[in-house]
Amino acid sequence: MKMAILGAGSWGITLGILLHRKDYNVILYEHREEKAEYLERRREDPGRLPGVRIPDEVHITSRLSELFPADFLIFAVPSQTVREVARKVRDFKPSKVISAVKGIELGSLKRMSEVLGEELGEDVRIAALSGPSIAVEVLRGDPTSVVVASEDAEYAKEVQLLFHSGRFRVYRSTDIVGVELGGAFKNIIAIGAGAVDGMGFGVNSKGALITRGLAEIMRLGVKMGADPLTFSGLAGVGDLITTCFSKNSRNRHVGEELGRGRKIDEILAEISSVAEGVKTAEAACILSEKLGVEMPLTHAIRNLIAGEMDRYELLRGLMEREPKEEIYWTTRREGP
Repeated sequence: MKMAILGAGSWGITLGILLHRKDYNVILYEHREEKAEYLERRREDPGRLPGVRIPDEVHITSRLSELFPADFLIFAVPSQTVREVARKVRDFKPSKVISAVKGIELGSLKRMSEVLGEELGEDVRIAALSGPSIAVEVLRGDPTSVVVASEDAEYAKEVQLLFHSGRFRVYRSTDIVGVELGGAFKNIIAIGAGAVDGMGFGVNSKGALITRGLAEIMRLGVKMGADPLTFSGLAGVGDLITTCFSKNSRNRHVGEELGRGRKIDEILAEISSVAEGVKTAEAACILSEKLGVEMPLTHAIRNLIAGEMDRYELLRGLMEREPKEEIYWTTRREGP
């Protein structure tokens, strides 16, 4: 079987190597011609995955036509480019698509599977792959568990078996809404967790932030049609904890630098990959206002990113709010 992967960043390369280890024919697409030629020739990306060799059998190209025909088309590009890339490949008529992208499209406020469905057509089968999966840990063979979701239960099982291996355990779900939202929104909270680190606070503070962040994710997710139980799984609390604590998390790193008082533009200029939480924070705030869901922590993180308020002033504003009942979404899912 031929696996075509759109995006040769750290996660795209990781998925390519993972599938190659299962003896699939893998081809990676990198839109920059010079970068594609470099990866094809050198078989490594030291800036993103130092010490990792890309197998010789994995082909890297900047020509979309070389990807087709393919048995599966995997999207591993930044969330804000998914629609543009989908438009470029729709004439090739892909039939089985997998989104490995964690984000919300600004403007439309749609999940990645919704964007792909709009651009590729109703007949395309779409699944989303999510969960706690730091690329370097997957590549060195650390035991990892993720989840694949699709409204089509049979397709979810097919994709599950595609990726499942002895060190990469894959669960399946039909709640693609919850799986995608959990994977997208956890990046916002990870920025907040990094800010906690950057400001020099301890695990009391981080534990509280993660827990209250999860409550906000669940409230908004349920309002958007997700099953609340999904957020207690791998795409929810599993990915949230991992991203908030991992030193390899781009989003946590961005938050840490913000917590030290640096500006977002200079932080982003230094990193080689996209920190999805930056854009997703903006989208989540718009959604929370549109749907009437209270998300004070998410709004505070968005304001920290935008530089609209001093980090210590934001902290005081969060801590000195009116006391609340801890758990209320289970009985009043639309918020207080």
